[in-house]
Amino acid sequence: MTQSPTEPRSGWSPWTVHGDGRSIRPGDVVHPAERLSWPRTVGVGVQHVVAMFGATFTVPLITGFPPATTLFFSGLGTLLFLLITGNRLPSYLGSSFAFIAPVLAAKAGGDIGPALGGIVVAGAVLALVGVAVQLAGARWIDALMPPVVTGAIVALIGLNLAPVAWDGGGSGTGVKAQPLIAVVTLAAILLTTVFFRGFLARLSILLGVVVGWLLAALLGDLDPKAVTGLKQAAWVGLPEFHAPSFSLRAVVLVIPVILVLVAENAGHVKAVAAMTGRNLDRQLGRAFLGDGVATVLAGSGGGSGTTTYAENIGVMAATRVYSTAAYWVAGVAAVLLGLSPKFGALILTVPAGVLGGATTALYGLIAVLGARIWIENRVDFHDPVNLMTAAVALIIGAANYTLTVGDLSFNGIALGTAAALVIHHGMRLVARLRGTTPDSRRGPEPEL
Repeated sequence: MTQSPTEPRSGWSPWTVHGDGRSIRPGDVVHPAERLSWPRTVGVGVQHVVAMFGATFTVPLITGFPPATTLFFSGLGTLLFLLITGNRLPSYLGSSFAFIAPVLAAKAGGDIGPALGGIVVAGAVLALVGVAVQLAGARWIDALMPPVVTGAIVALIGLNLAPVAWDGGGSGTGVKAQPLIAVVTLAAILLTTVFFRGFLARLSILLGVVVGWLLAALLGDLDPKAVTGLKQAAWVGLPEFHAPSFSLRAVVLVIPVILVLVAENAGHVKAVAAMTGRNLDRQLGRAFLGDGVATVLAGSGGGSGTTTYAENIGVMAATRVYSTAAYWVAGVAAVLLGLSPKFGALILTVPAGVLGGATTALYGLIAVLGARIWIENRVDFHDPVNLMTAAVALIIGAANYTLTVGDLSFNGIALGTAAALVIHHGMRLVARLRGTTPDSRRGPEPEL
């Protein structure tokens, strides 16, 4: 690790300058505690903003949360995450898609207060998990949630959201009212993914939404109220803050999301460790704590729950720059964007058909990500325990099984998550007690 002779490290700076600050030699990476020159660091930080932007603003569009508020808290949460992890773990905290289904269920009456309360509680529990991991180590997390369970939970969330995509992101007007806009939006996403190279290809969701919005504008299919709101919105101002309210029903609906956040944060830490060649296991508890605190903060003011973003891992892999300085730039930029009501009002003009087309791809990607976890971890589906764990959980999530106990309602994500955990560990326990070896037998496979 070398420093530039023309730009020495100052006494207070947490970063040393990588090489000459202008270039990266073949095979080298810019580590979290390093940075390039500030102009180049700002450039990389802006790329991180672009990478997270499409997914981060899509979540509040679907859930009905204020988009500018969500963006504001995602930037603020990122800065808090960097502080809590001691500037050692590069990450952007964007809106988590795992919150979409339970939030929609929790705000079924239109009030986002109970959903925000559920987000606050989920964040607090995740923060406590972080403290426990920091004190006791991370082995118990791997034991509780092996890859077959993690993959099943992620996949069932995507499948559970499929009806939301059909209904146009829960907007009420529905994709069926705007089939052309939805199809064109989806087609634009698919084509830009393979037509462009580099960062433009990574922005396929955002570009598809832009194309769909332009088509809707040409067809006169934008919501007149939203357009009026855009014209009247100020360029600079505070976001639209909302206070949470707390109900046991909303908390029960949202709390299973922490299992997904644990899996996403753990995967992020392991991915960064692999790319930088450094052991970051000691940062896992701090990562959970950072994301938990950021989620509590977001829920307390009207923003969506947060998670570490895979999109930004792609930026790091492409640039070989893992400097946390770039993430400070990205966090500050997101906060500034959140302070523009005009920007938030523009996002609210996106019509239901555009959301339907975009979410068809996004929710499918979530489901496939679960399968990717199985593949990358070589989960053996000849083992009937693994087979049944995934099979039952996926159907419960996809069909949105619902269990009502008094005033409480448990939806497909909560029940599917519980099923994955109980089936996997229950069947393993019975197998051990009986002395059977389920991993050596083929389970019941249906004939096709």
